[in-house]
Amino acid sequence: MTLSATHPARVPVDYQQAQRAQELLVRRRLRGELPDLLWLLEHPPTITWGSSGGLDNLLMSQEELRARGIALVPSGRGGDVTFHEPGQLVGYPIVDLRAPADRDLHKYLRSLEEALLVFLEGVAIHAHRIAGRTGIWLEGTPPRKIAAMGVRLKKWVTSHGFALNVENQLKGFGLIVPCGIRDGAVTSLARELGEQQQIVRWEDVVKSVHGGMEKALGRPLKVLIGREGLDAKL
Repeated sequence: MTLSATHPARVPVDYQQAQRAQELLVRRRLRGELPDLLWLLEHPPTITWGSSGGLDNLLMSQEELRARGIALVPSGRGGDVTFHEPGQLVGYPIVDLRAPADRDLHKYLRSLEEALLVFLEGVAIHAHRIAGRTGIWLEGTPPRKIAAMGVRLKKWVTSHGFALNVENQLKGFGLIVPCGIRDGAVTSLARELGEQQQIVRWEDVVKSVHGGMEKALGRPLKVLIGREGLDAKL
């Protein structure tokens, strides 16, 4: 990946800061002050949990996790517990679904998944859905999850979204039961590509995921990268 972790576009954004920023972006989208947009960013090591689960899926005490420099943050999204870290591409679409034809949360989630499936197919990773589970998986015993989903709606404007494992180390997932699923594993783009990883550049992943989301959702999305999403003057 050609953009280093210290590049300004790749400075991790604190998860709580990102939650507060999303709330502001949603309010501004509701007032018509912003277009539909996609915020693509990374977070420092953080365990979060949504409306479907919580601390019971931690495999280590909260004190031990904090001693390791891992933040624990309840999230306003749906879904269970997950782990964020640099090298994982997190996407927060702020999208207006208030039109009657758009008011379908299931369709919206499937659209996010479809965009990631198409992207992965483009780099020769054959992924799929699993019935009854959100996210993107690769076949195997156990199946391996490469992208997680968790969204929020406020008056039919979306926030939160997806986390795609690109080049993150994945060790933090061993500290939790990811998404509360005990019969699954976790993988990344780098792990699946192996030595071919170097042919996929970080900025190309960002560009392809952005374009794929626009196509899957059928609308243009202003893209914000990294700390751009914290700018209240957008």
